[in-house]
Amino acid sequence: MSADSLLDIKDLSVSFRTDRGKVRAVSDLSLSVKPGETLAIVGESGSGKSVTALSILRLLGDNGTIDDGRVVFEGQDLLALSADEIRQIRGDRIAMIFQEPMSSLNPVLTIGKQVAEPICLHRDKDWNEAMEMAGSLLAKVAIPDATERLDDYPHQFSGGMRQRVMIAMALACQPRLIIADEPTTALDVTVQAQILALLKELTEQSQAALILITHDLGVVARYADRVAVMYGGRIVEMADAKELYANPAHPYTVGLMASIPGIEGDAGTRLITIDGQPPDLAYLPPGCAFAPRCQHAHEACRSGIPALEPVLQTPNHRSACIGYPE
Repeated sequence: MSADSLLDIKDLSVSFRTDRGKVRAVSDLSLSVKPGETLAIVGESGSGKSVTALSILRLLGDNGTIDDGRVVFEGQDLLALSADEIRQIRGDRIAMIFQEPMSSLNPVLTIGKQVAEPICLHRDKDWNEAMEMAGSLLAKVAIPDATERLDDYPHQFSGGMRQRVMIAMALACQPRLIIADEPTTALDVTVQAQILALLKELTEQSQAALILITHDLGVVARYADRVAVMYGGRIVEMADAKELYANPAHPYTVGLMASIPGIEGDAGTRLITIDGQPPDLAYLPPGCAFAPRCQHAHEACRSGIPALEPVLQTPNHRSACIGYPE
């Protein structure tokens, strides 16, 4: 594990008990994040991105199990902490912006109470101070008339404004690590850029780290320092963002890049897609999970799971592929 990393995940494996038996959602995942760094995790729905994030804070639910691995944050293995100890870290040193603002806010508590609560809990502020800070946080994430809206309830906010409230709650205690799961899904383009710029600025200023989970490769290109590409519960490629966009080395990454709509080209031209469907995690194929959809797959791809290896002897760029480029 890297000595200068804020977060180190090593060989993480996560499964869920279902009616169809045990489903492995994440397998042998390793990654690290340094202070001040933005790491983007990308991939199709069901690839294991959100499960990885929830595992860090041990929020998997009753049917989820962390089968193996370590999650070391500031020298502490989070998987070895008691329930009370991990509760002291959530919302304080590690904060998460959840994907669904419609269901993540408590409908019977005012917005002000929900933003102020972590400040009172973790920063030992009295209620008036916490509410004043809550108003400032709401203004920072572009809520109009922020102070006047502290006594409003979630149903009085639009979906995009609820998402901004979630971001304000995450920023409340100035965490060392922010995990943002599709943080701008419900926002218009202008506010999206404003919020992402704010998250980037705050992490750089405070030397906190940001894990950004997203489907938007345009967002990744603009804001991420490094990128991890996930498929079938595994990381299949990892590189600095500029390097990944310039030289994608896994066929899945190449397919994701090719599917981005461009402003050039003839009108009516069909968008490029990746043939086939994402794998069923309950019945993963042998070998590389992407092999059934890959035009470059060899017989060896179907018999063994490729390891993440340096690309062209570049240590910071690794790919789990033996068939591409040919």
